[in-house]
Amino acid sequence: MAEGQAARKVNGGRRQSKELRRQELIEATIDAIARRGYEETTMAVVADGAGLSRGIVNFHFESKEKLLVETLRYMSDEYRAHWRRALHEAGPTAAEKLWALVLADFDRRICNPRKIAAWCAFWGEAKTRPHYRALCSANDQDYHLTLLTLCRELAAPGQSPDLLARSLNGLLEGLWLHVMMGPKEFGREDARACAVEMLVSVFPRHFTRDGPVLSDGEEERG
Repeated sequence: MAEGQAARKVNGGRRQSKELRRQELIEATIDAIARRGYEETTMAVVADGAGLSRGIVNFHFESKEKLLVETLRYMSDEYRAHWRRALHEAGPTAAEKLWALVLADFDRRICNPRKIAAWCAFWGEAKTRPHYRALCSANDQDYHLTLLTLCRELAAPGQSPDLLARSLNGLLEGLWLHVMMGPKEFGREDARACAVEMLVSVFPRHFTRDGPVLSDGEEERG
């Protein structure tokens, strides 16, 4: 029994070590794409960035394409988990959820020049690479449907929830591009302020610059 427990501990440690090594290589890939661009990100560059041998990179990912696909998969999963967690932790009203969803895009863990540069590189390749397009579009569709559902609850008479959701989505993507292109002149907090201004302008009954407008009953409940 003792031998079995020892073997399980060793195997568990190996799995953790393997997962940690893969994560190090994925982070090194994001760094390489951000610094050098998509085309110049090679297995050798990633290995050097991670401080590992090229053989280790080959062992974990076999080819540059597999490494890049897994890096995009990681980023897509990370982004999806991030905004879903923000939605889950928000208050119960549609205004609270939309506020949390939009502002989650400007969390420094997600919104930083390094990550945005990698996203832009993958978006640029997605048109001709089905794997990339599938990984990006699955998250896009889920996110858009969530935005649309919230906009339907908050839209005033005469407003189109579909147009509002698409406009918000386009705004957020555009703000990310501004952060990447000019982080010194236009940073994460500036982008966040722009998004807040849009929410206040589009849904004046539901938002102020300080956050969602709650009814008396909702404030007492909170």
